[in-house]
Amino acid sequence: KTENMASKRARKTPSAELTSKCINTIRCLAADTVQKANSGHPGAPMGLAPVAFALWTEVMKYNPKNPKWPSRDRFVLSNGHGCALQYSMLHLTGYDLTLDDLKKFRQLDSRTPGHPESHLTSGIEVSTGPLGQGISNAVGLAIAERHLAARFNKPNFTLFDNFTYVVCGDGCLQEGVSAEAGSMAGHLGLGKLIVLYDDNLITIDGETELSFSEDVCKRYEAYGWHTQTVANGDSEDLSALLHAIELAKAETHRPSLIKVRTTIGFGSTKQGTEKVHGSPLGADDIKQLKKRFGFDPEQSFVVPDDVAAVFHEAGAAGAAADAEWTALLGQYRTAHPDLAAELDRVLGGKLPLGWEKALPTYKAGEDAKATRQYSQKVLEKIVPVIPELIGGSADLTPSTLTRVKGNDVDFNKEHPEGRYLRYGVREHAMAAVCNGIAAYGGLIPFGSTFLNFVGYALGAIRLSALSHFRVLYVMTHDSIGLGEDGPTHQPIETLASLRSMPNMLVLRPADGNETSGAYKIALEHAHGPTVLALSRQNCDNLEGTSIDAVARGAYELGSVPAPQVVLAATGSEVQLAVKAAALLNGQGLRTRVVSFPSFELFEQQSLEYRAAVFPSGVPVLSIEAAAVFGWEKYAHGHVGMRTFGASAPLKDVYAHFGFTADAIAAKAHKLVEFYAKRPVPDLIHLPEL
Repeated sequence: KTENMASKRARKTPSAELTSKCINTIRCLAADTVQKANSGHPGAPMGLAPVAFALWTEVMKYNPKNPKWPSRDRFVLSNGHGCALQYSMLHLTGYDLTLDDLKKFRQLDSRTPGHPESHLTSGIEVSTGPLGQGISNAVGLAIAERHLAARFNKPNFTLFDNFTYVVCGDGCLQEGVSAEAGSMAGHLGLGKLIVLYDDNLITIDGETELSFSEDVCKRYEAYGWHTQTVANGDSEDLSALLHAIELAKAETHRPSLIKVRTTIGFGSTKQGTEKVHGSPLGADDIKQLKKRFGFDPEQSFVVPDDVAAVFHEAGAAGAAADAEWTALLGQYRTAHPDLAAELDRVLGGKLPLGWEKALPTYKAGEDAKATRQYSQKVLEKIVPVIPELIGGSADLTPSTLTRVKGNDVDFNKEHPEGRYLRYGVREHAMAAVCNGIAAYGGLIPFGSTFLNFVGYALGAIRLSALSHFRVLYVMTHDSIGLGEDGPTHQPIETLASLRSMPNMLVLRPADGNETSGAYKIALEHAHGPTVLALSRQNCDNLEGTSIDAVARGAYELGSVPAPQVVLAATGSEVQLAVKAAALLNGQGLRTRVVSFPSFELFEQQSLEYRAAVFPSGVPVLSIEAAAVFGWEKYAHGHVGMRTFGASAPLKDVYAHFGFTADAIAAKAHKLVEFYAKRPVPDLIHLPEL
């Protein structure tokens, strides 16, 4: 078995003097890193140096030479502004991060950005900095470990058995997302999640008592967590801290919170104040700091040989544990060859061979349904053939239709093999947890709610995009078409906001074929998230749509040579465009219909293709039951929203805002008449600046 590999390390515990030297090396290295950049946050790294030393030398299993070792413990620095600490530890323990990298902290194109970014720096599990995100991601990391253990571990073959360790500050615990995620973690009993809370009594404004006076441990006990307090986290005698961590590890049925009282900026003349939180110490303060700790005040970025040896030995112990795990995996391949092959596949991020053959297809005119219902049909087909697909809804399962045969066992304490996550009314945590699941590897997470409630989750969705995580956001009730619930629930600006986000795919399918195509794109998009915007109302299956056409982003439905006007529409409005085009063509105005499921995919197409879809000299009218913002680059006129919606039945709302075939046809005539006497601006042939 690989259980408790870390405890097998036959290493000599450093003397008290050497331990002190190691801890103070961390403090000086972090202070130097921030000072060299003349920017950053030295206080938390200096206060947390004993915690970091304990974790990296006595507690965690990791292999700097194989940072993606599947059985490694996961570490999350939720208070990401303190990343000079994490970068220092990565360097000291032998990861591919040099002293030169530390000297380039916060500089252009460095591997040590101002807050941790998982896609840039080896050894960083998740991108943190926006407070509360990291601790919430950690809930997803713990869920992933438990689920993969239930699926792949067998008697005598414990392949997945890691802990997730988090360091967070007061700010993380004040952010609402951490409360959502903490509640979820307690409900699920995630016993391998251990949070060390840096209780240093300081925020940017000053002492925490200015705004934060609750008993954090009592709150987390109410969530169902195991809590402890370490009164002196500054101590170089680590016995109390290590004992607390051992007790937390032994509590297998509840996540653990350990409140550790530290002194921010320990050793600085400004220690214990907000002045050391977010500014370099200054040359004079750093000199006195080094004198106090027995270092040469004239030297910077110094790692004494005996200190380096301690950290390198810790890294080497992880390499030995990795080798033992790899040998166990070799035996597993013999005992369970099919499972081993499946494990290789999911850890490699590859989809099952031929999975796309399961996607449903439709004939024109067949069985009109809402695209959320077409989505349900897709899930019914692909969930059984893509076992790594795991997710759920933010208490809207009957509406988003994401629970189907194959994922109809809930993930919970009794059923860690379950694939359906009951996120509860916790949209922000849902997205952050999805990021953690994606970061762990071997799983493809999805979350679902109404599109309008993206607003609750946007902070975490943004980090999905920044981190290049494959996360599916299945968002239904995507327009004013949801009707009676009214403007509080009708998304107007949401699509424009999501489309403006780098590395985000937004897909708004028009019918059954396009919904299948949208899922194909989303699942194959391995290096970024996708939002599927799905309708509440029925959508006709249209002539000319297909699964493969979605990959082009926009394409002509049917064939109208030498069009005089183009109607470009998305989602549920494509069927209106088709009806309006029939009226216009009957009136002698040659009208092309373009289905436009994805701006981002269309922009990846060749200039020749884009120009063929939107020919020069032909006016374009966009049709989307959402904000017109963003459509200026593809259309000369718009049928869209410039106000919030209204509460009324679907047909009344659409008629009120001009989403009828007659109203669209009338606008198309006006657009053509306007440009009859003036040049039509070219939307495609523009300089690349």
